[in-house]
Amino acid sequence: MIDKTSIEQLKSRIDIVDVVGNYLELKKSGANFKALCPFHNEDTPSFVVSPAKQIFHCFGCGVGGDAIKFVMEYEKLSYPEAVEKLASMFNIDLKYSGDKDKGQDLFKVLNEINRFYKKTIDQNEKAKQYLKKRGVFESSIEKFEIGFAPSSNETLQYLKSKFIPFQEAVEAGILAVENSKVYARLIERITFPIYSPNGRLVGFGGRTITNHPAKYINSPQTKLFNKSKLLYGYHLAKNKIFKTKKMIVTEGYLDVVMLHQAGFTNAVATLGTALTKDHLPLLRRGEPKVVLAYDGDQAGVAAALKAAKMLSASDMEGGVVLFEGDKDPADMVKEGKVEELENIFRHPKPFIEFVLEKTVQKYDINSPIEKEKALNESIEFLKTLSSLLQEEYKHFVAALLNITPGKIKLSKSFKNYENKLSQNKDTKELTIIKTLLAEPNLINTVLDYIDERHFNYHKEEFKLLLEQKSDHPKLISILLDDDIKTYKEDELKKELLIFLIKYYEQKLKTLVKAKDISFEEKSFKIRKYKDLITKLKRGELAIYD
Repeated sequence: MIDKTSIEQLKSRIDIVDVVGNYLELKKSGANFKALCPFHNEDTPSFVVSPAKQIFHCFGCGVGGDAIKFVMEYEKLSYPEAVEKLASMFNIDLKYSGDKDKGQDLFKVLNEINRFYKKTIDQNEKAKQYLKKRGVFESSIEKFEIGFAPSSNETLQYLKSKFIPFQEAVEAGILAVENSKVYARLIERITFPIYSPNGRLVGFGGRTITNHPAKYINSPQTKLFNKSKLLYGYHLAKNKIFKTKKMIVTEGYLDVVMLHQAGFTNAVATLGTALTKDHLPLLRRGEPKVVLAYDGDQAGVAAALKAAKMLSASDMEGGVVLFEGDKDPADMVKEGKVEELENIFRHPKPFIEFVLEKTVQKYDINSPIEKEKALNESIEFLKTLSSLLQEEYKHFVAALLNITPGKIKLSKSFKNYENKLSQNKDTKELTIIKTLLAEPNLINTVLDYIDERHFNYHKEEFKLLLEQKSDHPKLISILLDDDIKTYKEDELKKELLIFLIKYYEQKLKTLVKAKDISFEEKSFKIRKYKDLITKLKRGELAIYD
């Protein structure tokens, strides 16, 4: 982990204007800077950067935060990755805990062995001929850093020559130990280095050229490598993915290499494993539509069906294309069928339609019993979707089964979605909140007289203020809104008096109309409210005891 003190030092040394200015054209606007928001399409700048507060906020889409948050959102990085990116940009050293220091050593081991593999492929004619036969250009070999792992002994000798301890190479997944014997995991295989989303080498995939039963193998799980959370080629594809909002997910390394070679630079691949929920955070970065480009054999269809179910239930858009016969994307690129590929990727079968069609195809719907099974399984899948999609697609199911939509009874326990936040605003509530954000030393004074129950429209923002979540987008929005004033201490007192008078006058009106309390209790409370309002109108801050 990155040391917290180190992160605070980084924050103190960087200027958000410099950070954002590396990505956007900023124009001075009063005390702040403005730009067109990079996170949504707009013609009029609503993206504001405050050098005084060291925060940014877009009044169009609501995104906001500090310099680290900006890099996270723009580059689609995790928090640690964004911190490291900023440290690299401004040449600032970070301190890590012991585990991270160990991780740094493992990165060095992986980069050193990758240099060895890349050098070795130039000396192996068989490996070069295999890649040439598959249609891989020299430029692609260089771009993807494709290499070759020779014999185990050669790898061991190289590590010795570089004074790399075997134990570190074992922890990096380069070597393995069996019966006290150390050997290289990748032997006589073409190597495909695998990078993390932020461009750190974390492992390798290896393709045999000696007809080994295991055609492909990957690095084992290590401190740096988890194949269920990585996508091959993502570090090279992410910019195109963010720009086009489209991602192609294939099943093999060479599919990715060849698709990039043909211009489909938004292609990635799973690492010999099916798509799982662990992949979702990576798949969601940039909110792309995902096209699953899988083989049309039984295994490919099963993998596509499982992935399509997961992605549609996770509210992701996209579809499936299946490559029939022995052809795959890599073969089509080699054969020059780029236009055909473009057409295929433009018209994928939408996830939900794909799942429903494949579900129904499993059954003989000429049999009433089989037809009912197909219906029940389709309904179970529909229940994973939103209420709107359930209603829309029940007609699709009815058409597939040749039944009337009325026979499809859907559960009422539909997937819940967050309600849109109320658009109502209260200027006085916002003024109090903004003043307390700007002058936190006044919070205790204010809390002597008001709490969250006094807020009708901005209760959540007031709670965030009390919880000291000043980096929350809602609070940042208030801070940067020039239409909301801030008051000095004496002005705030006057504002509180007006605020409380309005609040208690409304409470009094409600009380007068109340019919669920006794006459004695109502009379007592009315007198209390009237006395309180009188004090407030005299300029005396008071509370309801």
